[in-house]
Amino acid sequence: MYDEDDLSLLDADESLESPLDQMAAVDDPSVVAAQPDVEEMLQLMNAPEAPQRMLATRAFCELQEPRAVPYLINLLTDSCPLVRVSSAYALGHNPSETAVEPLIAQLERDWNGYVRKGVVWALGNCRDRRSLAPLIEALQTEISAVRLWAASSLGQMSEVDEESARAAIAPLAEALAHDAMPAVRSNSAWSLGQLCQALEKREFYTQAVDALIHALQDGDLGVQEDAKNALLKLGDTRGVQVIEELEMEGRL
Repeated sequence: MYDEDDLSLLDADESLESPLDQMAAVDDPSVVAAQPDVEEMLQLMNAPEAPQRMLATRAFCELQEPRAVPYLINLLTDSCPLVRVSSAYALGHNPSETAVEPLIAQLERDWNGYVRKGVVWALGNCRDRRSLAPLIEALQTEISAVRLWAASSLGQMSEVDEESARAAIAPLAEALAHDAMPAVRSNSAWSLGQLCQALEKREFYTQAVDALIHALQDGDLGVQEDAKNALLKLGDTRGVQVIEELEMEGRL
């Protein structure tokens, strides 16, 4: 029997989407007009019925309200996976230093791939140095749907500090070169471009640019394009020269 409250575990090559991926943008006029009442949603997060808790956590995927953070942290361990995944997304929309450790703990223990995917997105949005190690581990060991967002979340380390940005370079370069999923490689290329903007043009910068240049000849056109865009955005002389040469040869 199909149970809508029971999300599947997400096999490595099954789906990169989650139930919340198709949410309308927060600034969508139809969303703004229909925004729920904050006070009512705060109360519903203590409701005994899972559908009401899910409704409330989904509301804070659209609303920013600091008072919701403690409730959302508590609901990360809810028995219903739909409540947990909504709580993770909501914490990503309401980032808080206090949420980082609970998110990391949930990433380590949650059996549900959708939840873990939401958690890595939230950890990236928290822009906290504590997120670095678990995000790197997720990029290296997780299922594809989680690796996808671990790769893009690591790009947020550019807004944390230079040391965190440097530490993210090598695992992203490895994923860009060897991950089996083109979408993960594409996100890794984007993140390397983001990180390079926070680095001085020295060893780690060079390592990232080398990886992006190599990815210009990736077997997937989308990965090639993302690597090219990252290099052009950086305006790196060496990268731009390689792009021009490959385009002249008709190989890009």
